[in-house]
Amino acid sequence: MKIQEFYKELIQDIKTQQVSEDDGAKQEQIFTEYVIDLLTDSGETENARTAFSLKEDSLGRPMHKINGYSLSENYETLDLFITNFKGLDQIRVLTKQEAESAGKQAERFFKNAIFKEYINELDESSEVFDLAHTLADVPEVKEFLTRINIYILTDGIFKSDIQYTRDINNYPLYIRVIDLEYLFNLSDDTRVPIEINFKQYGSILPCLKCPVENEEYETFLVLLPGMTLALIYEEYGARLLEQNVRSFLQFTGKINKGIRKTIKEEPVMFLAFNNGIAVTAEEIEVVDCDHGGKAIKWAKDFQIVNGGQTTASIYHTWKKDKADISDIYIQTKLTLIKNRENLNDIVNRIAECANTQNKVSTSDLSSNNPFHIAFEKLSRAIWTTPVKGNNQQTRWFYERARGQYRNTRNKEGYTQARKKAFELKNPRNQMITKVNLAKYINSCVEIYKGKKTVVAPNIVVRGSQKNYLAFLLYNMSKNPGKKFFEISIAKAILFSTAEKIYGRKPNSIGEMRYITVPYSIGWLNYQTKHRIDFIGIWQKQSISDSMKSLLYSLMALIDTYIIDKAPGALYGEWAKKEECWLRIRSEKFLNLDTISEDLLEFAVSEDTDEELEKLIEEERLRQLKIYSHSIWSEFHLFFETRGEEYKSRTCFNIARKLRTFSLLTDFEVQSGLNILSHIHENEPQLLPKETDKSTEDEKDKTISSTSINSSILKKMIDWEQNAHILSDIKRNKLYYISTELEVIDYHHRIFLLECLSKMKEHGFTPF
Repeated sequence: MKIQEFYKELIQDIKTQQVSEDDGAKQEQIFTEYVIDLLTDSGETENARTAFSLKEDSLGRPMHKINGYSLSENYETLDLFITNFKGLDQIRVLTKQEAESAGKQAERFFKNAIFKEYINELDESSEVFDLAHTLADVPEVKEFLTRINIYILTDGIFKSDIQYTRDINNYPLYIRVIDLEYLFNLSDDTRVPIEINFKQYGSILPCLKCPVENEEYETFLVLLPGMTLALIYEEYGARLLEQNVRSFLQFTGKINKGIRKTIKEEPVMFLAFNNGIAVTAEEIEVVDCDHGGKAIKWAKDFQIVNGGQTTASIYHTWKKDKADISDIYIQTKLTLIKNRENLNDIVNRIAECANTQNKVSTSDLSSNNPFHIAFEKLSRAIWTTPVKGNNQQTRWFYERARGQYRNTRNKEGYTQARKKAFELKNPRNQMITKVNLAKYINSCVEIYKGKKTVVAPNIVVRGSQKNYLAFLLYNMSKNPGKKFFEISIAKAILFSTAEKIYGRKPNSIGEMRYITVPYSIGWLNYQTKHRIDFIGIWQKQSISDSMKSLLYSLMALIDTYIIDKAPGALYGEWAKKEECWLRIRSEKFLNLDTISEDLLEFAVSEDTDEELEKLIEEERLRQLKIYSHSIWSEFHLFFETRGEEYKSRTCFNIARKLRTFSLLTDFEVQSGLNILSHIHENEPQLLPKETDKSTEDEKDKTISSTSINSSILKKMIDWEQNAHILSDIKRNKLYYISTELEVIDYHHRIFLLECLSKMKEHGFTPF
């Protein structure tokens, strides 16, 4: 029943996303992206992207096909994804014949690309042009490529076996079917643990158990044969690397020259020279050895938390250099985690301590990072302003851990009606992950460390993991507040809108969306000196038509520029380099006069000024509390008799909370202030006499006794003389209040609050 429900939700999500994206995406592409994201999160691939290629014979039969790929930066591993998606009402079974046919189509693509110069048959705008060109013309590919993984992605269930591995001109190729059951397990647990029977890889592992007992873990010392480790790595690749440290810490896949030299020239000295590796496991099976002692026969969730460099170097030297590794042994510390509840925490701490030479700790990388927790809380508390034509307020749901959106929807929506209500408040297309958040934010800035760019569009192009690490190290707010959240969501709106404008085949600008979109947004921010009005985008929940028009023209120009200027036509490789970004940012592609209304006078600080935010919140609340709960109850009855349900309900809630001293939400405060403005302008007869007002604020009749005191007002005037944020009329009114008035009425209080809020958005702080 669970997998049936998962399937229905998956298909419905794909259909919903297809409608909401409105950029020409097909359901097969959306499904491919979903699965690739899951595999990336679980550490089974990295920096993968969708890219469609289909070649048919004269009768229309598919000769080769791929839906996506990932080529590691060191050219060691190539992942090819081919999708078999039907989207039926009921779960189907993927037949062995269908799986084998898909595997052969992806295999033919590889053969054609690397051996038969498929590049000559492709247009430069093809999604796979860059990959085919790299496979054919980059010498490092033929030198370092040691593994081709073909992933068959399907929305069916696969119950058969498929030929697991074959060899193509000394390139080992592995085929795996990622079916619905595997996706279901991944969506729940973020990864499916590896289970290894060591006898299948050479021999069981003689071990020595540490005699110290405790409730958390057991430790075993093992001499692991080099051939056993190489064979395991050949099958599982980077999946062996504990998911939080993979790619972020020491594992690079590059051959260490010192290790390589020892293996080739002095293999018997390897054990003496090498520090060994550290691994963890969730379960193990220990058996008696024939000649006494104990040995490990089987392990579940076998993960290398330190030693990826050693592992990859042994494998490469054996595979590429044909070195004899029969005399290689690796000292191994295997930690068995006994406390399952603390499994992830203990593994992360072991990995962090074992990798102390690195700058990034696994705790930084986890979803429990304080930034992610704070941003998640903001996403659950901040509501959007209703957009034109729709009174429904919505939230941007931040998914700091995989599956949070689905799990929350299922938890809150135990009936179809409740699920629908949840989705209306939290639209699927307004769910963002931490990896995507890093992409949206990093595209808008450039940060230098010394003379090297560490955050810029070229880093975004390098892939989700490299970009997320750059965000973590150099661009993550230490104290995200409401302002940071709203600007970040505005950047998400800008980025996703640009993706829609760019489109997808056959109605797209080109085939470089993953490159052109971040470069275009980066160029726009650089050329405008970071003056894009992101607060305006947040308030409207969209970008203007003039901005959309400019983005289309800009992306078309940058798309062509990168293709024309890339050395050797390897535009994908060039776009990852700092040189590409430095050249593009200096080009004057377009005149920006058409979006002058979308720009601020000067750049806005995104940092949270807690004191100023608190002052404004207190002042807004003060204006609301001028009237007692009994007065708000009278407002409620008035609007109820008029049939104005929204105003009536809002007044009722405010009256109830004032009476019980409960906290008012930001939305309730803003709604209450809007209603008060309406009453002052249109229903003044409802307003009580001065003596009927709330005694709490009766004394606050002068500027000096309100939260916006005379000192703050003076700083506002001094700052405005240079900034010129307000209109001439509002600036004069501000001067008038400061110099002429002793008693401040309600309208003047609201005016001052509006001025202060606008100034804060442009960087003003009185503290």
